[in-house]
Amino acid sequence: MTVQMTSDQKKAFLLLKSIIFNYHGLNEDEQAILQKTAQNLSAAEELKWAEEFIGSDVFTAFERAREFFNTTIGTYDTQTKLSYLNMVWEATNSKGFISEMEATAILKLAKDWGVQKELLNLVRK
Repeated sequence: MTVQMTSDQKKAFLLLKSIIFNYHGLNEDEQAILQKTAQNLSAAEELKWAEEFIGSDVFTAFERAREFFNTTIGTYDTQTKLSYLNMVWEATNSKGFISEMEATAILKLAKDWGVQKELLNLVRK
């Protein structure tokens, strides 16, 4: 990944990826993908922050993350929102499948951010 991100952007992106992977329970493949992403972004601290965010209350993590995203990623331009969602979609799909729960979670976030139609067009390609 060659995208330059601030620490706050890394936190938001890693939380996004983590929350989708944790939606049904994190497995070893997903953990490896998260570690590699953090390594590529030089974002070990940001990944730790995302893990602590989720770990503080796993049952409410997705809804709390949605609130966090509305004040971070939700304020980004359309292309950045789509880029983040598409990178997470591709990472999820790289495991060999994307579960219905993961797809639904990604689409909920796309709807929150006003880019659902654009994301659907992007992933259909």
